[in-house]
Amino acid sequence: MKSVLITKETLPEETRVALVPQDVSILTRLGYEIHVEKGLGLKAGFLDAEYEKAGAILEADGEKALASADIVVRVNKPANAKGMKEGALHVSYLDPFNEKALLNEFAEAKLNAVSLEMIPRTTLAQKMDVQSSQTSLAGYYAVILAASKLPKIFPMMMTPAGTISPARVFVIGVGVAGLQAIATAKRLGARVEAFDTRPVVEEQVKSLGAKFVKIDLGEMGQTAQGYAKALTPEQLEKQKQAQAKVCAQSDVVITTAKVFGRKAPVLLTKDMIAGMKPGSVIIDMAVSTGGNVEGSDPTKEVVTENGVRIIGGDGLERCVPVDASRMLSGNISAFLQHFWDKEATSLKIDLEEPIMKGCLLTHGGAIVHERFKQA
Repeated sequence: MKSVLITKETLPEETRVALVPQDVSILTRLGYEIHVEKGLGLKAGFLDAEYEKAGAILEADGEKALASADIVVRVNKPANAKGMKEGALHVSYLDPFNEKALLNEFAEAKLNAVSLEMIPRTTLAQKMDVQSSQTSLAGYYAVILAASKLPKIFPMMMTPAGTISPARVFVIGVGVAGLQAIATAKRLGARVEAFDTRPVVEEQVKSLGAKFVKIDLGEMGQTAQGYAKALTPEQLEKQKQAQAKVCAQSDVVITTAKVFGRKAPVLLTKDMIAGMKPGSVIIDMAVSTGGNVEGSDPTKEVVTENGVRIIGGDGLERCVPVDASRMLSGNISAFLQHFWDKEATSLKIDLEEPIMKGCLLTHGGAIVHERFKQA
């Protein structure tokens, strides 16, 4: 396996590319044969000429190129598993918890399907961690978006007309996205508070100059992958009551709370939002998995009766496609380099290798990943 095709994205809103010219150059020197659909990187500012210079072969006929590729790389999941040759390796986000029919299609077509979001969060796989690289950018942009929508400035300012108090930002969920949101809001001069169900992150919050909001929810923790464990109904209610007080005095609330593989918990109810100040901004970064905010909509901005703006922060990394593409490309390139077999001069699929075992979903005509075998 050494012929790699980077396909154009079919989602109109997608701006990123799976591999940028810099990484194409690295992979071609290693021994991969890289094919690129013409016009692949235009939305992210990468020209066909740059790919050619990096050693890629431009393809005008995407379907023909797809049928002959050993490895197919793209950002988003495909609409179906058609067009690829038997035994090919497909690498992209696959949303496996919600795409059981697609997994069955991959298995029936005897394709090898790697799901980028399932790459284990281990030290060895750190360079391949697409979740961290992309959500970090999304956390940054969530603050930029909130600042552009808020009818006041973020920093404290001394003026001849008096002192302007800093904006108050409340970040709920201190994962990668939350930490970047905190850091960005602090750089813009806001007064920042944050909460997470994992007490272990308190020191990280404080190290960024923010205040950690303490809410006693009883026994808590995180999964082996580093994600927050799901709360009980009683814990969720206690969290909501304590957060309502902080939200009422905040100008911006950014929610990032996701539970891997499950629907996002609702943390801000309509009653809580009704208690917020007119002109306040809420960014719901979990809107694509059900939403942390009651009434949030992934397709449009919602303005409540009391003048609070609720914005669905889905795919915010697409708003900075140059860096998002570079980071994603670095992750995918690291994956392809890790599994390159120098002696065979091809990519090796090792079912017992920990990283491959964690992200390979289908192989040899069957669903092989333990979590999805019943799909």
